[in-house]
Amino acid sequence: MKYIQLHKSPLFLKIIFVISVAIIFFIGGITFKHITVLKKSSAFVSNSHEVNAELERLISYIKDAETGQRGYLLSNDKTFLTPYHNSKGLVRKSFKRVSRLTAHSRTQQSNLKKLLYFINKRQNYLSKSLYMIEQGKYDQNILKNNLIIGKQTMDSIRYKVEDMMITQQKLLKNRQKEYELTMNYTPLLIYLTLITTLILITIAFIKMNRDLVLLKITINTLSVANEASNLAEIVGGFGSWQLNFETNTYTFSDNEYRLLGCEPQSFVASLEAYLNFIHPEDLEYVIENTKSILTDNDLAPFTYRIIRKDGEIRHFRTLGRTVTIASGDKTFIGTTSDVTEEVYAQKFIEDRNRELESNNKELTAFNYIASHDLQEPLRKIETFLSRLVSKDYDNLSKAGQQYVSSIQSSANRMRILIQDLLQFSRTNKAEKVFEEADLNSLLENSKQELAQIIEEKKAVIENNELPILNVIPFQIQQLFTNLISNSLKYSKEDATPIIKINCSTIVANEEEILPNNNTKYHKITVADNGIGFEQEYAKKIFILFNRLHNKNEYEGTGIGLAICKKIVENHKGFIFAKGTANEGATFTIYLPA
Repeated sequence: MKYIQLHKSPLFLKIIFVISVAIIFFIGGITFKHITVLKKSSAFVSNSHEVNAELERLISYIKDAETGQRGYLLSNDKTFLTPYHNSKGLVRKSFKRVSRLTAHSRTQQSNLKKLLYFINKRQNYLSKSLYMIEQGKYDQNILKNNLIIGKQTMDSIRYKVEDMMITQQKLLKNRQKEYELTMNYTPLLIYLTLITTLILITIAFIKMNRDLVLLKITINTLSVANEASNLAEIVGGFGSWQLNFETNTYTFSDNEYRLLGCEPQSFVASLEAYLNFIHPEDLEYVIENTKSILTDNDLAPFTYRIIRKDGEIRHFRTLGRTVTIASGDKTFIGTTSDVTEEVYAQKFIEDRNRELESNNKELTAFNYIASHDLQEPLRKIETFLSRLVSKDYDNLSKAGQQYVSSIQSSANRMRILIQDLLQFSRTNKAEKVFEEADLNSLLENSKQELAQIIEEKKAVIENNELPILNVIPFQIQQLFTNLISNSLKYSKEDATPIIKINCSTIVANEEEILPNNNTKYHKITVADNGIGFEQEYAKKIFILFNRLHNKNEYEGTGIGLAICKKIVENHKGFIFAKGTANEGATFTIYLPA
């Protein structure tokens, strides 16, 4: 399973975002709860103060009634009864307010019931006492007893009011404890959650900042790559296009338009628009090939003709394949190359090949003529000359004898020329069958082949141990024969010909005249002490029919060294010549090891 690092995944930012939002909501909830508790606590404090104030007001109204009655009793002035009469309504309102303010407290409601009992009792005794005085007939003991009971009831009212105030104070303290308890852990929790949120947001910011830097680098890289791609398309003469399988929409590169002879993005990219440029004769062929885009992953390359906007006919080659991009969508990417020059070059090559085949047939016919038809009359000429010399040579005049000698010499040169041409032709046309061969044996065969001339010139041929190589045996033997024959032909008349053949293994970069690489070669040198040549002719001597000396000075056709060069080239090697006039020549051969 492919391991995906979470902190490098886009999912990481989403998780942080969700957690941060959840924490913010959590902090908001705690804050709301705290404010609600604070509001309730504040409301309860206010309620407690209002209850206490209203209880004090309630007892004050009762006291006013009591004071008014006492003033009336002392002065018999009814104006003192005004507070008494007003107190009933005021006491009723104040009691209802206290009852409403303590509606959520069962204890206070219970206390209110008892308080109401004492208030009613006190008001009843006040009324009795006042009635007895107004009637003028009363018993002092009864009045005194009523006043004493009224006083006791008033004391009970005070005690009950105080009790209610104390109870309200206790309730307030309990609420304050709850508030303080809530306030003790709430700031810490809010602080911790805020710290956590800040850490998560900081991590997200760092990640986003890194992603933005990476995105900027990526955008810059893509911009450079896109421009490089556009430049490569212009230089390379090709365009690119894409097909989005999800949306079934095409996209053409700028150079795709240029290949069609249009301005970049001058029309909406689509298959239908592109088909309008296809040559009518190739239209069905193109449609048939493009059908495979929807079923195959690859579009095999195929070539067709288009008609550019300016009317010029060009040859295009298209290929492509399906790729899956990062989003998971499949996209088909294709390239279109202008291969007009390649098509024309291929046609030119095919025409040239046909010409070469025709020329080869002519050369084959020439070889046949050279090997049969030309040699046949030459043999007859040599035969009749031989008979003329053996029978009638003495009867000829001196001029006639000279003519016969010239004819014999010319016929001999013609025979040698035909043989050399056939040999060169076989070197070019023979099957190149490589096999392991001992170069020492091939050299010995060449010596045996040239034994007569070696013996005539008393030549000395020296060589060190030669390797066993994978070669065309008869061609390597021909190479040795031609080089030794060349050295013998151009030997000095007053010196014994000495030919030294040596072999060593070298690396190409050790030799200035070879390519600079690490390929190993067998270096074979054939050096002689003959007449040599000027170094300026070192390359010319390998050219067919090229001669450095007059044919009357030295025999030869100028084909032998050309054959040597062709043999070495057949073996993927190199041959070079180095000469010094009147000192000798050295031929160096490099054959791949």
